[in-house]
Amino acid sequence: MHKKAKPVAEVDDRIRQLVRDMAETMYDAPGVGLAATQVDVHERVVVIDVSEESNQLLVLINPEITWRSDDYKIYEEGCLSVPGIYDEVERASRIRCKALDIDGKPFEFDADGLLAVCVQHELDHLEGKVFVEYLSNLKQNRIKTKLKKAEREALRA
Repeated sequence: MHKKAKPVAEVDDRIRQLVRDMAETMYDAPGVGLAATQVDVHERVVVIDVSEESNQLLVLINPEITWRSDDYKIYEEGCLSVPGIYDEVERASRIRCKALDIDGKPFEFDADGLLAVCVQHELDHLEGKVFVEYLSNLKQNRIKTKLKKAEREALRA
């Protein structure tokens, strides 16, 4: 998970199938975002859907944040990679992102609120970073202890 993702060279059928599989995994979880690195594919692919009805899939291939606002907000975040862990993270309240869509066409969009948080969170995954790394050492150690305990309990079951 701490591996940096490589750019997608070509948006082809393999990438489109990856996007479909990632979307299915995200919706089944349920979650609002998933980076390819979370499913052990180290390419720059992200799927996001922050809609109430979970019917507005946003596909980002080779995404890049091109602008961040100077104002930051604190949001509570969770992650499919660290289930059951939620904490507050400070992020830019508004961003601009450019990416390729599922057909390989470039596009750009501005985001704020939950979408801005989600894009920043998922792009961190592509850089090999998990949201808990923004937390204090004390909180990180508590999370590690909690995850190890859950792992031990799962092995006993």
